[in-house]
Amino acid sequence: MTVTELNIPKPIAAHGATATHCPYCALQCGMLMAKSGDEYVVNGDPAFPVNNGGLCIKGATCADTLELPDRLRSPLVRNGRGILQPAEWDAALTRIAVAFRATQTKYDRHAVGVFGGGSLTNEKAYLLGKFARVALGTSNIDYNGRFCMSSGAAAGIKAFGVDRGLPFPVQDIPHARAVLLAGSNVAETMPPLMQYFSAQRNRGGKLIVVDPRQSVTTQSADLHLAPIPGTDSAIANGILHILIRNGAVDMDYIRSRTEGFEEVKSAVATYWPERAERITGVPEKLLVEAAGLLGTAASAMILTGRGPEQQSHGVDNALAYINIALALGLVGKPNSGYGCLTGQGNGQGGREHGQKADQLPGYRRIDDPEARRHLASVWGVAESEIPGPGKSAYEMLDSLGRAGGVRALMIMGSNVMVSAPNSLHIEERIKSLDFLAVADFFRSETASLADVVLPSAAWAEEDGTMTNLEGRVILRRRAVTPPAGVRTDIEMICGLAALLGKQESFSYSSTRDIFNELRRASEKGVADYSGITYEKIAATGGVFWPCPSEEHPGTPRMFLDKFPTTTGRARFHTICHQAPAEQTSSDYPLWLTTGRVLAQYQSGTQTRRVGALNELAPEPVAEVNPAAARRYGLADGDSVLLKSRRGSARLKVKITRTIREDTVFAPFHWGEEKSANRLTNPALDPTSKMPEFKVCSVRIEKAESPRQQTDLGGVWWTEND
Repeated sequence: MTVTELNIPKPIAAHGATATHCPYCALQCGMLMAKSGDEYVVNGDPAFPVNNGGLCIKGATCADTLELPDRLRSPLVRNGRGILQPAEWDAALTRIAVAFRATQTKYDRHAVGVFGGGSLTNEKAYLLGKFARVALGTSNIDYNGRFCMSSGAAAGIKAFGVDRGLPFPVQDIPHARAVLLAGSNVAETMPPLMQYFSAQRNRGGKLIVVDPRQSVTTQSADLHLAPIPGTDSAIANGILHILIRNGAVDMDYIRSRTEGFEEVKSAVATYWPERAERITGVPEKLLVEAAGLLGTAASAMILTGRGPEQQSHGVDNALAYINIALALGLVGKPNSGYGCLTGQGNGQGGREHGQKADQLPGYRRIDDPEARRHLASVWGVAESEIPGPGKSAYEMLDSLGRAGGVRALMIMGSNVMVSAPNSLHIEERIKSLDFLAVADFFRSETASLADVVLPSAAWAEEDGTMTNLEGRVILRRRAVTPPAGVRTDIEMICGLAALLGKQESFSYSSTRDIFNELRRASEKGVADYSGITYEKIAATGGVFWPCPSEEHPGTPRMFLDKFPTTTGRARFHTICHQAPAEQTSSDYPLWLTTGRVLAQYQSGTQTRRVGALNELAPEPVAEVNPAAARRYGLADGDSVLLKSRRGSARLKVKITRTIREDTVFAPFHWGEEKSANRLTNPALDPTSKMPEFKVCSVRIEKAESPRQQTDLGGVWWTEND
């Protein structure tokens, strides 16, 4: 079944439907939602200029999650027998507040941590950061976006002085004469975006894809480079070497708009094509062809995804690709540039307004005295009361239950038991906590370990803004009423803050009030939202930040005249290829790389409960090359154990020539013994603190038939059970 065949929206009339946005990826596709009888119906919104009415199968079925029988409709509190049972809201929130205060009294204020998510609206991300710093006074807040965009973000800041995933609208893509797409399987992860690459090729443009797999996206490419996992910077350096050798770089642009080129030129002089081939496994001929397509194109784009970024040298990898874009003079030019494809629904906005350990709203640094003074005035607190930088996501999870670490944790919008690397270790750490509270729609793998579970309102049941991969701030409208017994995350945060004695700082009459405070908090920051209003978004279909005043139209295209660096110039960075943190060996002879599949999303908490999606992808499948399969005596459909130095996962095998002989691919949407993140390496990039999800070494063992198990993922027990 093809992507096109799956994209079959149900016809509904726009009249009477609510215009809102998809809950999943960072495209934030516009959709129309209505109720027909007992059924919620969604259709793509043709008026929204990103998806132009298109939806993928995940978006088309997103309303199915709203009334599932295992939807949480009451708080759950663990009783003296260790059983989660229904409780009243006041009792559940009080239990959390008492546990947090007791923990801070016993240890210190930083012993309570907060872990957020890239799916939270801007208002919720902002409020969660304020809650951590004002209501709890803790430095320990981070979010799962650290596992998504942090390397690309750090590289953007280093090179351009700012991180905005795409500094141009997606509508520019069809006009690029050449596009290099590194480490992103767009056709499965965000299918409606493929219309722009199809239009680009229909106009005669060329698409180059870098991926160890022949993914669905590579089937649309003019050129596919299949590197050994973990060699992205060598590919980029090799291509730049050829461009310089061929005289294809834009020296006028380099002299007038950049700095640091000569050092990079000297460094890449050693990455002659033969050496780049030895490091990467990509034939010299293909590297030369890629450089030729980029170097002769009148306009070109370099786009990166999680492939090069989710590595222990992810920032370097992204910077190496940025070097190509700068050398060709692409950044800030029409229909050209460098961009990073944000993954999570609000991955962009979620990292701008204080949900990260080192940030304050407006993408300000938390250790910047001026930023601290500004936020102190907005929040009505003394600057000294705002804590400093805390632990990054994996560092915080690794500290759970340890001396000097986090002893009580609140998780909102994340299922770390599935999404975190080295997940068996994270399970141990979570179980060592004194207290865990989780807010979610369902009883996820993480929620099942909690002392208190709070039932969250879903995406269609609340208002708020999101910021998509282009930096376009959009309005997600409430389309339906939450079920009885369910509260919004904002109500939970404000309720807890009141119990912690901070009601005055968390009193809002509407979501709009929170956004207006966010506007003041972000004013004159890097990500300036001060000129964005709900009315302006509604009138325009979305406003691009920075937008410093209500009269300002927003900034769809950045870097046209200068860069927000101290010199106004973009910066080249000298990058030397470094091997992954872990190497293959006789015990672990294969590379494992992980990723997403069309019919599932992130940790699968929502999508694994949708019947149509489970029919398409009911379980994880490991892709193995026929040559490797012969060595292990495997047949298509065999059950195997993939084993790394950290753990094992049970998957079925798909034998395919679309994967390198030395590489195995596994999707990461499943938990427990099917979890690919039991295998992945938590080695961190020194700058972004991104774990090395995309590269680790494994071996394959044939598995015995699994014992019979009953999936109790969505079930909870009471004392009567």
